[in-house]
Amino acid sequence: MAVTVADPEPGAPHQPARTRRFPRAGLLRLAGALVSGFAYYLSFAPRPLWWLAPLAFAGFALVLRGRRSFRGAFGYGFAFGFVFFLPLLTWLLDFLGPDFGPWPWLGLSFALALYYGLAGGLITWVSRLPAGPLWAALVFIALETPRAWFPFGGFPWGRVAFSQPEGAFLPLASIGGAPLVGFAVVLSGFCLAALLGRLWDGREALTAALRTRPAVFAATGTLLPVVAGLALWPTVGTGAQDGELTVATVQGNAPDIGLALQGERDVLRNNTIAESERLLDAIHAGKVPKPDLVLWPESATTVTGPDPQVDQLVANFGVPALIGAIYELPDRHLQNSVIAWDPHTGPGQRYAKQQLVPFGEYVPARKLAELVTPFLDSETVDMVPGDGTNQTMTVAGTKVGMFVCYEAAFDYPAQDAVRDGAELLVVPTNNAWYGESEMSVQQLAMSRLRAVEHGRSVVVSAVSGVSAIVAPDGTVTSSTGLFTADSLVGRVPLRTQTTLSDRLGAWTEYGLLALAIAGVAGGLVLRFRTRRGSAGTAGEAAD
Repeated sequence: MAVTVADPEPGAPHQPARTRRFPRAGLLRLAGALVSGFAYYLSFAPRPLWWLAPLAFAGFALVLRGRRSFRGAFGYGFAFGFVFFLPLLTWLLDFLGPDFGPWPWLGLSFALALYYGLAGGLITWVSRLPAGPLWAALVFIALETPRAWFPFGGFPWGRVAFSQPEGAFLPLASIGGAPLVGFAVVLSGFCLAALLGRLWDGREALTAALRTRPAVFAATGTLLPVVAGLALWPTVGTGAQDGELTVATVQGNAPDIGLALQGERDVLRNNTIAESERLLDAIHAGKVPKPDLVLWPESATTVTGPDPQVDQLVANFGVPALIGAIYELPDRHLQNSVIAWDPHTGPGQRYAKQQLVPFGEYVPARKLAELVTPFLDSETVDMVPGDGTNQTMTVAGTKVGMFVCYEAAFDYPAQDAVRDGAELLVVPTNNAWYGESEMSVQQLAMSRLRAVEHGRSVVVSAVSGVSAIVAPDGTVTSSTGLFTADSLVGRVPLRTQTTLSDRLGAWTEYGLLALAIAGVAGGLVLRFRTRRGSAGTAGEAAD
């Protein structure tokens, strides 16, 4: 009589059917994925819990430990990502307002979680390679690259590195930018999980378990990124190399949030002018020092031609200004711009934002979008992206590089500006779209990372907050609150030295991506050979 799975061998102890054990184990793993994903969210600003990120990845790796099914690991990865993105992106509800309902927020969270699901599945292919946690970390970080391309021209919000605006991993940004910081965090977490797993497997012989080569590798991989980051802190330069500059940033405040701001441009302009005049009074009264450069936030005014009022205001300051403005082109199309405004000659060079906000500054897949939203009509016109011209301008005798709002999430704008000679970085932004959510501090965390990545001071100028002056080591030296009219005046060091991250540029990211692809290929080969060997062994047993 043939023995089947339902008929255990005579005399063998009874074993519960696999299908009876799986639901409980699967539910425990699912719960672990959900808890780890939420812990990962908690590591992001405004909470200073940077150390929670590697622990969250350790939990995620323990969930995947021993999994061989691509589909099952995909599901756990998706759950980890979905419960992370849902709370991280709640500011979308403020941006779009109640008329859209929760569907864009849920849809985007779902789409981004698919990347985490794919990471979980691919990790099952590389986990059996030598140094499995290393390959797994490479796979996870590699999938942040296509997320900067798709959907909607890329949405890199929530990258691992953005959870690290302070702490042990941050100095690594000066070596390999955001990709290296993210890789270090995930590697540390995955290696910690491997070490815990080895200790659990060898709990009856702890000393022997710790002496094995995989355990030594796991311990090294857990500690090395942390030690390397701490060792690099003294190398993060903050001193002035080409003098200093006194910078003033004006925050005029906004009366509304979300898409309703589209109809409030005159109010934004008037508020910014009013706060600029209060700053002028404070300067004349000797309450604050006279600045060398004045910054206005993103879309603080609209420029369709000569503007005597702004001309007069800048002349009253007597120093150059960088004016965030919606600029009308000769063909009536609009560009989100930063204009260098001279106190004597008026408007000059202009930088136009390259990375536009989907559904805020342009509508992707417009024909499909018209089917699901009542807000699109023939009068709704997409903004025109810039081509990078004048991203670095010489104003107030200083080379100033700029990236606007959403561009802080992408590596190339700040990178291009510094490689073009920028000694200072400025970030005009309009976060009034997103209410009193965590979005503003999430974006400030990106600017803090960029400061260390490029060894430059960063000045964030926001319509409604948070405006901030950030030192080259990522420290916030002064900042404003949300939804208040305020100004900041501070002195910042000008730096000319480029970091290793600047010199390597995108090669760090593409190098990590290439290694991940090689790991996946190697994992596939090993998987194929293992299955082929198992099939051969089964065939011999049948003979």
